[in-house]
Amino acid sequence: MNKFDAIIIGGGPAGLAEAYALKAAGKDVAVVENYQWGGTCPNRGCDPKKMLLSGVQARDRVSQLKGKGFGEAPLVKWSELEAFKDTYTSKIPDGSRNGLISAGITAIDGSPKFVAEDQISVNDEVYQADKFVIATGQRPSRLNIDGKDNLFTSTDFMNLKSMPKKVTFIGAGYIAFELATIASSTGAEVHIVHHNDRPLKGFDKEYVDALVKQLERRGIQFHFNVDTKSITKIGNQYVLDAGDFNLVSDLVVGATGRIPNVDNLDLEKAGVEYSRRGIQTNRKLQTTNPNIYAIGDVVDKEQPKLTPVAGFDARYVADVINGKTDKDIEYPAIPTLVYGSPELAKVGVSTMEAEKNPDDYSVVDQDLTKWFTYYRTNEPIAKAKVVFNKDNQIVGATLMSNESDEVINYLTLAINKKLTHDEILNTIFAYPTPASDLQYLI
Repeated sequence: MNKFDAIIIGGGPAGLAEAYALKAAGKDVAVVENYQWGGTCPNRGCDPKKMLLSGVQARDRVSQLKGKGFGEAPLVKWSELEAFKDTYTSKIPDGSRNGLISAGITAIDGSPKFVAEDQISVNDEVYQADKFVIATGQRPSRLNIDGKDNLFTSTDFMNLKSMPKKVTFIGAGYIAFELATIASSTGAEVHIVHHNDRPLKGFDKEYVDALVKQLERRGIQFHFNVDTKSITKIGNQYVLDAGDFNLVSDLVVGATGRIPNVDNLDLEKAGVEYSRRGIQTNRKLQTTNPNIYAIGDVVDKEQPKLTPVAGFDARYVADVINGKTDKDIEYPAIPTLVYGSPELAKVGVSTMEAEKNPDDYSVVDQDLTKWFTYYRTNEPIAKAKVVFNKDNQIVGATLMSNESDEVINYLTLAINKKLTHDEILNTIFAYPTPASDLQYLI
């Protein structure tokens, strides 16, 4: 029987970080991957998506300066941009697997299943370990409707070799907003269909409504309170049927969330409990089997399912296994971001929570459009809502602008380090930059 100190199930960002951390402590480690080494983020998630968005951002810069040094902004050439994306993603699987092997970590290809509390089977071989770490992540969910096999996933979309003339997205969360923004920049006719009238429900409604209006100005069409019943393929087109609403498209992408990859692991044989939201863990990320941990997107938890959070989990569990800590995990404030156009970001205490508890929080709402940072690029909209506690300490923020991804990180640092206004004021930043604006936000 093959015996290891630790076996990691999943070769994505969380699993790889875990494996390297345990190997560095002298553990004999193996990693099992059943699909694509490197995982979702670098292969078919945040990294390639951000590369595709680089075309959107370049086009927006030119479009905003139309008549101010530039003419009509060109459409994004999808085939060229997608090929550029492939120059990055094509190297990920082999690079991830070979990196493990070079570090002396055993890489196992195949679909693992637990056969006992301390054993898994892969390709008819049994592997035993003192500790297991499950890091299998999530995958796109599919609507349980007639014709669901006609729905494309976000992965399918990002691998398209040509952009269809008319694209429909079902769902109005992060993925739909981001991919719709990309598609519209190529000149495609884009529709977003959602079952209620509250997209991006975790964000400030006022800002979400403003983002929807901005995307409508780009030509994206929203259809709210539409409950999709079926998708039918007729020739080369797809018909979305919602009873009193029909929409014919060249492509329909299901963007209705993600589900944990737990169903093929035979977790019951290991005594590991889980739900449709993921694997249940305690505050040390132990499952109901104390020798099996779960990290990253596969865990049922409140924190955002993001790559940096997965890495945070991995480092923590490595410290637990290596005996460096026995404290419960404590998460800092975690920023989340919708890469629309403009970008929508938030961190810490939400404006909704602050408004429900006016005795504990105050909210400062600012229009930043005329600030030099945004004026110089002629941004059509730039806003910020900053939440302060009773001690006038910043504890949360929601931003909307093309620089939200940068500014939200500054505010996250300020929240986690409990920086005061005077500390920000007496820090000399490069000027003029979004960082030098912080003294006016905090």
